Formats: sequence, C-alpha cells, structure tokens
Amino acid sequence: MPIDKELLEILACPKCKGELEYDEEHDVLRCHQCRLEYPIVDEIPVLLIEEAKPF
Repeated sequence: MPIDKELLEILACPKCKGELEYDEEHDVLRCHQCRLEYPIVDEIPVLLIEEAKPF
C-alpha cells in the first residue's frame, strides 16, 4: 500500500532533514542526499538512522 502523499510531504530524513522519496517497488523511503533508505514496516515508516541502509 503506497504512502499517503500528504504524509510524505511532511516527512523528512532524520539525518539531514532533506526530502524523502517513496520507492513503491521496494517499499522504502529514500533520501538521495544521504544515500540512505528507511524501511516501512506494517505501513509505518521507520525513520531511525540506526535502521537505515545505504543504497
């Protein structure tokens, strides 16, 4: 299930406070500035730097 567009507009990368992009195919949120992707678990974005993975 895709992320709500209104929610995506207010979410920011916890590391750089930059914009996040939703990757529907992999169900992750990506920060292109930090080159990190944040998982989405049970439709809830996990915006913890410790849980992010580089891409």
